[in-house]
Amino acid sequence: MNKQELVESLANKMGVGKIDAEKALEAFVEVVTGALKSGQEVNISGFGSFVVMNRSARMGVNPQRPEEKIQIPATKVPKFRAGKGLKDAVR
Repeated sequence: MNKQELVESLANKMGVGKIDAEKALEAFVEVVTGALKSGQEVNISGFGSFVVMNRSARMGVNPQRPEEKIQIPATKVPKFRAGKGLKDAVR
């Protein structure tokens, strides 16, 4: 499902127009992004959690020259952890 299909599905489920559904989706993404940027965790009970994880520095391989080793710096990455309700629904 891509973004447009998600917007259409939300619009049908909520009984609103596509424009309102798209605004709601964009607002959700902005709120989650803002919370993660400020170091907060976003928990949606029964669905899952959005968190920021620290990925440590490591050695990697240059794909163009496999014999060459490169240093990959430490970074922060967003992660999603599925909640019990979502896991049970998928099974």
